[in-house]
Amino acid sequence: MSFLIFWDSTSPQGLQIPVAQAIGAILGTHVELQENPVMLRGFDGARGQYNASHILTGMQDIYTRKYGIGDYILIIVGKDLYIPGRDFVFGLARPSIRAGIVSTTRLNNQYYQRKSDMYDTIDRVVKEGSHEFCHMLGLDHCRNSECIMFCPSTLDELDRKRKTLCPACQRKLKAAKRYF
Repeated sequence: MSFLIFWDSTSPQGLQIPVAQAIGAILGTHVELQENPVMLRGFDGARGQYNASHILTGMQDIYTRKYGIGDYILIIVGKDLYIPGRDFVFGLARPSIRAGIVSTTRLNNQYYQRKSDMYDTIDRVVKEGSHEFCHMLGLDHCRNSECIMFCPSTLDELDRKRKTLCPACQRKLKAAKRYF
């Protein structure tokens, strides 16, 4: 089982290594990093956002079919994301293709006119990235508001989460990893 993060040039630079190491620690595995070589598709000019579902479809076409990448893939972008029916999403995963996406836009303090803090951004990207990788492994949302698998709808809810899985989700992750 291999986990790969494609870090897009639109995301804050200098955070890649701490993010990959922390996600690897949470998942209990090594996480590789690469620069994203693919231009993002799925921009909706009327909204000024990118459709995360369209990007994941493109990832399936480009990364898995064209390049033959069979790893679990997470792309981290600096573009604001949405899915139909929601104003925004921090991230999205599609387990069937082992691909996910996380946006740093709303994970950055500056978006909310707060004082910039790279440690806050790292913490949030780690939580959201781990969350999406766990979805790819088959884990569902959790009701425990401190668990990585809790689905936050606000930045404050995301900040209240810990960078760990609750005991029940930890067992599910351990069971999922046995099959890979």
